[in-house]
Amino acid sequence: MAEDLELAAGLVRQAGELAGTMLADGLETRHKTSISDVVSDADHAAEELITKQLITERPDDGLVGEEGARRAPSAENAERTWYIDPVDGTYNFLSKLPIWCSAVGLTDADGLVLGAVYHPVADELWVGGRGVRTTCNGVPVEPLVDAPLAEISIGSYLPPAKLAPDDIGTLRPLLNAISRAATVRVIGSGSIELASVSGGRIGASLHGGTLPWDWVPGAALVEAAGGATRVIEHGGQRWHVAGNRLAVAEISAALQES
Repeated sequence: MAEDLELAAGLVRQAGELAGTMLADGLETRHKTSISDVVSDADHAAEELITKQLITERPDDGLVGEEGARRAPSAENAERTWYIDPVDGTYNFLSKLPIWCSAVGLTDADGLVLGAVYHPVADELWVGGRGVRTTCNGVPVEPLVDAPLAEISIGSYLPPAKLAPDDIGTLRPLLNAISRAATVRVIGSGSIELASVSGGRIGASLHGGTLPWDWVPGAALVEAAGGATRVIEHGGQRWHVAGNRLAVAEISAALQES
């Protein structure tokens, strides 16, 4: 575990520093699925940096990157897979809004193994995993303690296309849950949001349809901070919940009421 954590920490720091340098030098950008779903040369370069090192350092492990990197694990190591988000919060990144990061996470047959998140603008490196308390710049976070949803903030996202009157019903489970929180935060980087949950800066997190590279790194940090994570299938949607154990239970119940 220690070697995997050290590797992950080095990868996200290098990737984040590379992306930041490329942003300062100027970037080519392209749209993927929508005007807000963008990708830059920095995303691809940072993913290539991470994948090359993983192929060298962990040749039997699988990997899945947001920008298309794929490799199946070897038969002998069939369950170990790394998930890579080279620039999480690309819209923020390209807008020079300083809330973006590089993130990697590892899973095995038993679930989440570890996560590493580097926030270059704040120079914060979050690392944690199974049996290893989450740290921020080497300092262990305080264990997450139970607090009711009504007394904490919740991080989430409201997709504009789903806010139209004819479509908003699909968000009813989400709205039912977040309406019970003390306040809502939309920061635009799933891994920074989850790292912030692990550090007690945000109380909980709730998103629908989260992709694995947006979930695995930060979810591992939350669990390693003593929190809980849950994936719930409801209303034709997959919901990802993280936070202290009491809040996660409340959010999960609220989702399934609608």
